[in-house]
Amino acid sequence: MSGFLTTCLPQNRIARATFLRRTLAPVAPMHVWPWLRALGVAAALLAGSHAALAQTPTAEELVQKELQHFYQPGKDFQARVVMRLINAQGSQRERTLNMFRINLGKDGDQRYLMTFEAPADVRGLGFMVWKYSKKDTERWLYFPALKAVKRVAADDKRSSFVGSDFTYEDISGRALDEETHKYLRQENLGERPVHVVESRPKTPATYSRRLIWIDRERHLPLKEEYFDAQDKLQRTFKADKVEQIGGNWTVTQRSMHNAQSGGRTEVQYQSIRYDTGLQEDIFTERSLRNPPALQP
Repeated sequence: MSGFLTTCLPQNRIARATFLRRTLAPVAPMHVWPWLRALGVAAALLAGSHAALAQTPTAEELVQKELQHFYQPGKDFQARVVMRLINAQGSQRERTLNMFRINLGKDGDQRYLMTFEAPADVRGLGFMVWKYSKKDTERWLYFPALKAVKRVAADDKRSSFVGSDFTYEDISGRALDEETHKYLRQENLGERPVHVVESRPKTPATYSRRLIWIDRERHLPLKEEYFDAQDKLQRTFKADKVEQIGGNWTVTQRSMHNAQSGGRTEVQYQSIRYDTGLQEDIFTERSLRNPPALQP
C-alpha cells in the first residue's frame, strides 16, 4: 500500500492537493476530505523515508570505502614510522622503520615493504606483503641474524606483529568478503559524524566480532573495538590524529590498546609522501636483504 501511495501521489504539497481535489472531489463526500488530506501527508512522509533509506549506503559499501581510504590512498606511499610498545606497567620500547606501499591495477592488489632501522636488536628486520584481491595474501619476514627469509603462514596473519598490539593483518588490511557486515547506527564520535558497523569473521578467528566507527565524510576508521569469543572487549584501535596530506586524509597517529593485557602500541607516521613513483621491483626478497632508502 505504501508503495502505491508514494508512486501515485505527487510529492509537492500544492500538486498533491490539486490532484486530490480534481480526482476525488467528484466522488468523495465532504466529511471524507480530512481523511484524504491526512492520506496525502502520510504518503509524503512515506516517500521521504523511502528516499532517506535509498541514500543510506549498505554496511558492505561503507566498509569497502573505509578499506580504500585507509589502506589504498594514492598510487603509492612511503613514510618513516615510529612505534612505541608500552606494557601495563608503563615501560616503553621504541622501534623505527621505513614503510613503502604500491597499488597495482584497479582490483586492489598491493605490495608492502617494511624495514626496521632501530633499535639494534631489530635493525635489518624486514617484512613484505603481496596482497591480492582474488587469492590469499602472502607475507614474508627477513631475519638478518640468520640471513633467512621466512614465509608467514596464512594462519598466523592475526598473530602479533613483531611483539606489538597490532597484528600482521592490521598492517595491510583484510578483504571485504572475509567478514559479514551489519549497519548499526549513525552518531557522533567527538566532533566527527560517524557510521557504526559491526563486522564478524566468516571463519574462526582470534576475535568474534568488531565494531567500526567510520567517519561519514572522510571514510576513515576513527575507532574499532574487537571482542573475543566470550564477547569481552579484547582490543581497541583509535585514530589519534588525522591530517590531509597530498590531498588524502591520513591517520598519522594511531594506537591499539589491549584490554586484556593492559598494554598498548602507539604508532606515528612521519615524512609521509604519496605518489612518488615507486616501482614494483623494489618489493622483492632482494629489498628485504638490502633495504631501499626513503625517496626524497
